[in-house]
Amino acid sequence: MTAPLRLGTRGSQLALTQSQHVADALTAAHGVPVELVPVSTYGDRSQAAISQLGGTGVFVAALREALLAGSVDLAVHSYKDLPTAPAPGLALAAVPTRQDPRDVLIARDGLTLGELPAGSRVGTGAPRRMAQLRALGLGLEVVPIRGNVDTRMARVTGRDGGPGDLDAVVLARAGLARLGRLAAVTEVLDPIQVLPAPAQGALAVECRSDDARIRELLADLEDPAARTCVAAERAVLAALEAGCSAPVAAHAELAEDEDGAAELYLRASVTAIDGSDAVRGSLTGPAAAPEDLGRQLAAELLDRGAAALMAGPR
Repeated sequence: MTAPLRLGTRGSQLALTQSQHVADALTAAHGVPVELVPVSTYGDRSQAAISQLGGTGVFVAALREALLAGSVDLAVHSYKDLPTAPAPGLALAAVPTRQDPRDVLIARDGLTLGELPAGSRVGTGAPRRMAQLRALGLGLEVVPIRGNVDTRMARVTGRDGGPGDLDAVVLARAGLARLGRLAAVTEVLDPIQVLPAPAQGALAVECRSDDARIRELLADLEDPAARTCVAAERAVLAALEAGCSAPVAAHAELAEDEDGAAELYLRASVTAIDGSDAVRGSLTGPAAAPEDLGRQLAAELLDRGAAALMAGPR
């Protein structure tokens, strides 16, 4: 009997659900058994706000160490958590089909963002979302929160018969879709208002770069369109020298030019954490060179003052 592949994953319900989806796809494609191996990461253990965790990779370093040590054969990450620099000895073997990358609102009384009264308390863990919500000028009180999806939702809906302490929370639609929680959404946020994080909604499956068998198995999970869009978005992040907790947003869409060739439409923004200022831009270019397009758009944003906005108030 074939020994099961050991898939490293964070231990949250969302991470386990995402990883089980990859495990099931591998088994369906190749008939190989896969077992999940939960790995505790620093980001999971810390109670600090996302903006205070320090550095990038706090949700992935322990998984990568387990891979390199040989205690797991592959690992599944939320792609947006990965540092932009490559990891020596590891290969990004598959980017599966991406979920809708937009953010969503879960608000009391079924309200939308524009219907929330001034002074409403809106919770989110991401500095990018905090900055963009403040920049909308709606007079909202943006509250930093941590915790899993259900914990964050309960801050609005309440638990044990008691009311929630927030009027709304903003979450990634992708996680809610994977967990079957979309019924709670009161509004899908237009990217014109709140632009998603680079690689939001995408998964990254890593293995050791010298493990030819695993790389071959994972090749069937690859979605080239998802990898192309994410490559452009993350090239913006890398060129800005920003981490995954910086107030940087980017979103790429595949389309066709007049001659039927694949092209990318890429949007990106950098917003001051207090919402007082922002720079935004967009470019269209060939899908065959996504990183070049991302670097070009990042250069435009830097020319317009993006670095000062990421640095924060002096």
